[in-house]
Amino acid sequence: MAEPGSRGDASQQERSETDAERRRRRAQFLRDLAEARELRDRVQPRRAKVARMRHAMRMRTFRW
Repeated sequence: MAEPGSRGDASQQERSETDAERRRRRAQFLRDLAEARELRDRVQPRRAKVARMRHAMRMRTFRW
């Protein structure tokens, strides 16, 4: 049987690699999402304008 301390160190190292992978995947996803939004805005300019107007109205009426 392995010592409990060595197992904890290994799992901590795996978790940090997994966290780095997760951050990398998340960054890639957010880049893809932004690209998809830009494409949609170019393809459907009227819908994009309406979405911007709605967002602006929401932000104006938002109470802190």
